[in-house]
This record gives sequence, C-alpha cells and structure tokens, in this order.
Amino acid sequence: MKSTNAFLNPKRTAQIRRETRETQVSVDLLIDGRGVYDIHTGVGFLDHMLTQIAVHGLFDLSIQASGDLQVDCHHTVEDVALVLGEAFHQSLGDRKGIIRMSSISIPMDDSLAFVAIDLSGRPYCVFQGDWLGTTVGTIPVSLIGHFFESFASQAKCNLHAQILYGKDDHHKAEALFKGLGRALDSATQIDPRRAGAIPSSKGLV
Repeated sequence: MKSTNAFLNPKRTAQIRRETRETQVSVDLLIDGRGVYDIHTGVGFLDHMLTQIAVHGLFDLSIQASGDLQVDCHHTVEDVALVLGEAFHQSLGDRKGIIRMSSISIPMDDSLAFVAIDLSGRPYCVFQGDWLGTTVGTIPVSLIGHFFESFASQAKCNLHAQILYGKDDHHKAEALFKGLGRALDSATQIDPRRAGAIPSSKGLV
C-alpha cells in the first residue's frame, strides 16, 4: 500500500462510465492501491498494456469495455484512454499536496522509453517514436501515440513520451506503458512538506 496522509489525502477514487454508439467503457480507479487489476477491453494487447499501468503504478484498476471491434479497435483504444484519463482527473480532485511532476526512463530488453508527466491541469501531449511494423498485437502503432494524447486530454496533464530506441515493437510499447504507470505513481504521491497546499506558484492548477 502506498504511504499516504489520511488528513491531506482522503480516499482518492473515481468511477467513470462512458457510453456511445461505438463503445461502452467503465473504469474504477483507486490511486492509493496495491496494483490489483481486472481489465477486459476485448483487445488483448490493450489489456496487456493497461495491466502495466496498474501493476507498475500500484493503482487498483478495473476497466471493462466493449466496442465496435467488427470495424477495428480504434474507438475502443481511444475511449478507454479518455475514460481512464477522466478517472485520474476526478480522483485527484483539486490536486492539493501532490508531487505533481515526474519523469522516468524505462528499459525493456532492447528498448528504452522515456515518460515525463506534469499533473498541471493543462492538457498537452508530445509523443515521439519510430516503429518497425504497422501493428503491435492487433493495434495499429499509430494508436499508441493516440492513446497517450487521449489520456492527457482528459487527465488534464502535460504528458511527454518518447521511444529512445529498440528492436522490438512490443518491447517499445510495453516500456512506454510501464513508464506511464511509474510516472503517474510518483506524480500522484502526497508530499507531506506541502501540508495540503496546491503545488503551483499560481495557487491553483
């Protein structure tokens, strides 16, 4: 269990539901968890990547999704990212006392990825990376960057993710998602020195 201050940090959790003509997505998130997960999106590789966020971020995370996979996986990947981002946004509330910014480099065998995040309340994403193939699992590689962009838009965070190098697209993607989990874990931690203050010179995020 993550170390938290109960006075500064009430239970940080969110339950988000999104239903459209293309997808139905539900996300239950507990930030101060143990890495317990229950993830079923109908897209096996997406499930594998989301599991990395939960396990390496120590978030308790349930994601259930169904989408128009008879078309392709685009809407499912996009909407899961949107709802997961919204869950982080809601569970952080006014973001008082959080560390807010974090960055990490993650190796995965031949591959190395870098992820930096600022839970600033301002959405922006920069994604850089080259792929060897056109798909990873059953997901077009273009959707990996789109996942990060969609997540950042609803999490209201600055998110920079970069594939530095690698020989295997699976390893590149996995390093990115592990990095996202670890960066989120660090950035969402409570810093007791802030005594519950909002971590911004403006006085709000």
